[in-house]
Amino acid sequence: MISVRSLSKQHGTRRVLEGVSAEVGKGETIAIVGPSGGGKSTLLRCLNYLETFESGSVEIAGFTLEANMGRSSAEREILRALRTKVGMVFQQFNLFPHLTVLENVTLAPRIVVGRSFDDTAKHARELLAKVGLADRAGSYPHELSGGQQQRVAIARALAQKPEVMLFDEPTSALDPEMRDDVMEVMQGLAKDGMTMLVVTHEMHFAHDVATRVWVIDKGTIAEDGTPAQVVDDPKSEVAREYFARLRTSKKK
Repeated sequence: MISVRSLSKQHGTRRVLEGVSAEVGKGETIAIVGPSGGGKSTLLRCLNYLETFESGSVEIAGFTLEANMGRSSAEREILRALRTKVGMVFQQFNLFPHLTVLENVTLAPRIVVGRSFDDTAKHARELLAKVGLADRAGSYPHELSGGQQQRVAIARALAQKPEVMLFDEPTSALDPEMRDDVMEVMQGLAKDGMTMLVVTHEMHFAHDVATRVWVIDKGTIAEDGTPAQVVDDPKSEVAREYFARLRTSKKK
């Protein structure tokens, strides 16, 4: 489903990603963890080309992304099609405040694909039921809690029937109760076989839900393996220190 080859990315003179290579199979759930500033979010954003990159390539959901794409009309059309197959959920919810929940969820299929509101509303209501918000279709974002808004954001990302879902710390702005609600939705997606890459600090998700864990540090994948290998018995120094800090913080 995803193949990353020698991916490198710079911000000015600073190298953010350094020759990253990895494979992700269909239906896998990858937890991406590691120290802040290591390149986790940048890698995720490169996978759907929200960030350009200087060298390497990405194959994802049937599309091939090369360095410095998007200049020609043909390349822009590829990127447009890519984002119908690769959904993304961010730390912030980014819902349109003047639209109802139902209107937010149906917006992308209407604008990108050109489907009518009536045509998209049925699927949108099914997605809202899936994330536990069937009764909030007519609400506006300001009438929802943070956790509810994030679940709407997940439903919105699913509205175009993506093959891959990318999550960039989706629970970092939420309190514990709201965090649990969002994690439950993501766990359901994993059980349903959605291919997912999740930047997260949630130990439970990395250990009990993910099929593999990537520890990213200094622009490289320092460790890659099953949760039992990486979380319970890390081999790299950065992974040992990272998980030790998380466990100490959780005890406090």
